[in-house]
Amino acid sequence: MSDIIIIGGGILGASTAYHLAKLGNNVTVIDKEEPGSATDAAAGIICPWISQRRNKVWYSLAVKGAGYYPALIHELKQDGITNTGYKKTGALVIRTEKKQAERLFKLAEERQADAKEIGAISFLSPNQIAKHMPVLSEQYFGVHLEGGARVDGKLLKQSLIDAAKKYGAKFHVGEAKLKNNSSHLEVLLNDEKMKADQIVLTNGAWLPDLIKATHPICKVKAQKAQISHIHVKNHETDEWPVVIPAGTKYIVPFSNGKIVVGTTHEDEHQFNTNVTAKGLHEILHQALHIAPGLAKAELVETKVGFRPAAPNFLPVFGRLPGYQEVYLANGLGSSGLTTGPFLGKELAAFITNQSMELDPNDYNVSCLFEE
Repeated sequence: MSDIIIIGGGILGASTAYHLAKLGNNVTVIDKEEPGSATDAAAGIICPWISQRRNKVWYSLAVKGAGYYPALIHELKQDGITNTGYKKTGALVIRTEKKQAERLFKLAEERQADAKEIGAISFLSPNQIAKHMPVLSEQYFGVHLEGGARVDGKLLKQSLIDAAKKYGAKFHVGEAKLKNNSSHLEVLLNDEKMKADQIVLTNGAWLPDLIKATHPICKVKAQKAQISHIHVKNHETDEWPVVIPAGTKYIVPFSNGKIVVGTTHEDEHQFNTNVTAKGLHEILHQALHIAPGLAKAELVETKVGFRPAAPNFLPVFGRLPGYQEVYLANGLGSSGLTTGPFLGKELAAFITNQSMELDPNDYNVSCLFEE
């Protein structure tokens, strides 16, 4: 049994805490609850199988992450946690050109051989699409993937925290600091030293500031995302699929008329959480182009989060260079809710020398610190 302190309580930190506590460790999580949490703002699309990204290592992680969800939700249910925010509603991938949609259908069929979680695959005409999602423009052809899902990141994070607490994990709100003491690092909370055999850094976009004294070069970058929540009346939205058009925009229906539309990708922001006119226009203009039936929806709120991006946009995990007792995981980017719960499980296994599904060499942290 080890005393392990986790700094950062987003989806990745919460999952790591849950799995470490379940393995019998004394786990303490410290989270600053900084405005702009990527987990709390994220839309929650679980559908990596039609990604056009060519990085096979990333794709393998994303597919394993999506495939892990049913087991995780079942595990949480056994722990008495049922309101996880996860639901398999299917995903609708849409294109204006029929040939483009047909190519995606073929791609999904090819990938289904190694990813049974995709479920049934259907090619849809514009008329058929309207039955799945009546607010969409009539110009689209689509591919429906039965295994696509949505997840409320904030709810899932809280579910993991509640489950971790059942196994003895403790959670503190506050600003953790690292103090260099000879050959090891110490954790201070409110200037008080905390006991730790291992330290785990999962604080996302704020990692460079946390370790700047020992690692002045840290190539984790924060990307600002603005995501709008709207409400529609006279529609039963709970069973609507997530909608993935070409580009970076999306529509994610939840229950009771709630629909999430996004997103922006902003690299110059200095952790400014303001909602901007440009960002809001970009989101709503595209959303209404895709789904003109949302024109009378009420704009409820717009959330802002900061995605942590590593070089090559590939998540990394491993030991902090120079410190054997300090571990980190970072760089989940826009796929954090897809990969975070699974990566937390793998990180817990890595720390405790358990068997793993991932090869740590494929996700080496050294790229963060190279000049």
